Amino acid sequence: MFTYTRTNLLRTLVFGAAVACIGLAHGQRTCGSMEYLQQQIAADPHRALLLQQADDHAAQYAQAHAAGEPRSLVIIPVVVHVVWNTSSENVSDARIQAQIDQLNQDFSRTNSDAGNTPAAFAGLAANTDVRFCLAQRDPSGNATSGIERRQTSTTSFNTNDNVKRYNNGGLDAWPADDYLNLWVCDLGSGLLGYAQFPGGPASTDGVVVDYSTVGSMSVPGTAGNFKYGRTATHEVGHWLNLRHIWGDDGNGCSGSDQVADTPNQANETYGCPSFPNISCSNGPNGDMFMNFMDYSDDLCMNLFTNGQASRMQSVFSTGGARSTIPTSQGCTPPGGGSCAAPSGLSTTGITSNSADLDWDVVPGALSYDVHFRESGAGSWNTANTTATSGTLTGLTAGSTYEWQVKANCSSGSSAWSSTLSFTTSGDTGGCSDDFETNNTKGSAASLPVNSDQQALIGVSGDIDWYKFNTTAGQPNIQIDLTNLPADYDMKLYKGSTLVGSSQNAGTTNEQIVYNGGAVGTYKLRVYGYRKAWNGSLCYTLRASISGGTFRSDGIESTATFDANEPLLLFPNPANREVSVGYKVDHEEQVQVSLLDGLGRVVHSWSETMVAGGTALLLDLPSIPDGIYLVHLQTEKGSRMGRLMVQH
Repeated sequence: MFTYTRTNLLRTLVFGAAVACIGLAHGQRTCGSMEYLQQQIAADPHRALLLQQADDHAAQYAQAHAAGEPRSLVIIPVVVHVVWNTSSENVSDARIQAQIDQLNQDFSRTNSDAGNTPAAFAGLAANTDVRFCLAQRDPSGNATSGIERRQTSTTSFNTNDNVKRYNNGGLDAWPADDYLNLWVCDLGSGLLGYAQFPGGPASTDGVVVDYSTVGSMSVPGTAGNFKYGRTATHEVGHWLNLRHIWGDDGNGCSGSDQVADTPNQANETYGCPSFPNISCSNGPNGDMFMNFMDYSDDLCMNLFTNGQASRMQSVFSTGGARSTIPTSQGCTPPGGGSCAAPSGLSTTGITSNSADLDWDVVPGALSYDVHFRESGAGSWNTANTTATSGTLTGLTAGSTYEWQVKANCSSGSSAWSSTLSFTTSGDTGGCSDDFETNNTKGSAASLPVNSDQQALIGVSGDIDWYKFNTTAGQPNIQIDLTNLPADYDMKLYKGSTLVGSSQNAGTTNEQIVYNGGAVGTYKLRVYGYRKAWNGSLCYTLRASISGGTFRSDGIESTATFDANEPLLLFPNPANREVSVGYKVDHEEQVQVSLLDGLGRVVHSWSETMVAGGTALLLDLPSIPDGIYLVHLQTEKGSRMGRLMVQH
């Protein structure tokens, strides 16, 4: 049976540049940010303010939306303008489609090299819920391939945007409210590409890449170390308001990409170094040089983070700079048309007798056919739905099943999707959930401390809330969530304040360490990422409290400084004062600095800190509203956190 469920102008001048990335003869990327920025500021001084508004909106969005919170899928219609002089520059339709496929893989974390992400960063890697399609409908409502071509007498282009103007030998942009314009041409002086951040003129909005970079991991271009399509991935990241991961501060260790979960990094990365590559006292894991927003080679790049995904999603939200894109009809053929085969198939909530099926939206689809069978069976079971998810029930325990889905449009149906397999649990029961009903914060169940407890996320969307108390003699907390049957995460609250979270990918164990918090009642939320669940297999939960501080390896100690542990700032946003959480292993003098978006110190404090976990309460100076960085320097390293000041 198949059933269905489911403001600072100067700061902007430095960080707000649309970026031109240059591939030098010796195989390195460098950046010509200021050239393009100065062109835009000279043409429209208001441009910097518009980007600042986008940055502020991104910060507000991040505050309002948790990293593991389900997001709506955004599908971006892409029009590719091929402007060529010689035949080698007139890239084929096949390479263009391969580039679109690579974008979809990179932004959904289905890229073939995702497994190369170091374990230390794997839990931060994200499916951004952003997808791309070649436009099927042009601005006049006519059918299109999403590709237009022009042979030009211009032998090469640069950042003066001539490629974006027909009268200058290029091709004009399609409406920026409905399309991502991607220009492909010969960029002079070794340029690989450049992009326009949100807030720029509609007539120049989009991304430009050199023809040699267009391609994918399986259908490469010709640009040496940059031929696998990652130039477009990098530049589209800028188009969606991502900064370079090192913050463009000239090796100063004080810049910021305005994303909380990317490590502080001294400068851009060239080539493909060995892990870890440490700078700015960011050991033991070092730089996230495999991030798509660094300068490493194409084959070295493999992830966006959850924080970057949030920043990109903010541009599509209400009030965002690209909020009209999700409602564009560019991916829908005129009159509906035939559909593309569904992609993004996933199976979650697998039990001994059921499983949840999900797939991505297909533009123009009126309904979907789903069929499934036990592996090796001769015939399929088929059902129809208008949703993009469903639940298989009545399955056999310990058996392997396979399933496919196709889309139905007004003028025909797609091909069947690729086949996805899963195996039901052999466990037919025996795991009870003694803590239910605990689905709300108000109904949180009392959790015994310092002992293992088992519980169940038994249905899709189930949330488990717990509460426990610390004491004056045992104020420090460690939460361990282990034996995970699905992708479960957790968050720790003191009152309404979030004081800790753990959101690793897949079934990786989760852990929260919170030392030096106020004594009293804490509440813990355990939930399935994207409503993941398992009706028969329990997870194990342990809330430990102690008089000794906890390290991230779970051992009680006088905790050593961990430069990778997030700097706890609360309240955030802050008004008159901010509490800075820290832990040091002995009494020492530390320096706390408050930096603006340019990396300039606007205020500093020198304080004596005592051993163990505690918090330092600091009075904020009189400063404008905006995003600032708090930098804590101790004898053993430094830590940074992002603070929003809002009066």
